[in-house]
Amino acid sequence: MDEVGPGTGGARRRTRDRRGRGMRGPGVVPARPGTPALRTTRQRFDQLVLDVVTPLDERWQRHLGLVEYAVEDAPMLPDDWGDETVPLSSLVRGKGQSPTRLVLFRRPIEHRATTRDELEAMVHTVVVEQLAELLGLTPGQVDERYTD
Repeated sequence: MDEVGPGTGGARRRTRDRRGRGMRGPGVVPARPGTPALRTTRQRFDQLVLDVVTPLDERWQRHLGLVEYAVEDAPMLPDDWGDETVPLSSLVRGKGQSPTRLVLFRRPIEHRATTRDELEAMVHTVVVEQLAELLGLTPGQVDERYTD
């Protein structure tokens, strides 16, 4: 059952999605072997966090002890959350053998930043403020590049 559009002279065949499955087959041509794949937003954010955390952790490792750094998409807020702002991070102090855990929430941070530079500055600010809280210092003492 081929349908022909007006003015095409019968040369063009029109297809339809008979069973509602959508387009079939690869949507994008695979990359040539040896070329790197494009990184996802999540992968780029993870790398940014790693780039910010690594020098700070190396500098303060002796005072911090064992700290786990993690990235989650968004915080899980209780239904009765009354605050209008969404947290950008969470700091859970370790007890006994469990390490301290610093979690950055990707979506709220990305939502507040409009450019790559702003995103990097936002991640840096959040990490420095949380480490300052953990160390009992001011953010400026943790990293001299910190600005309010």
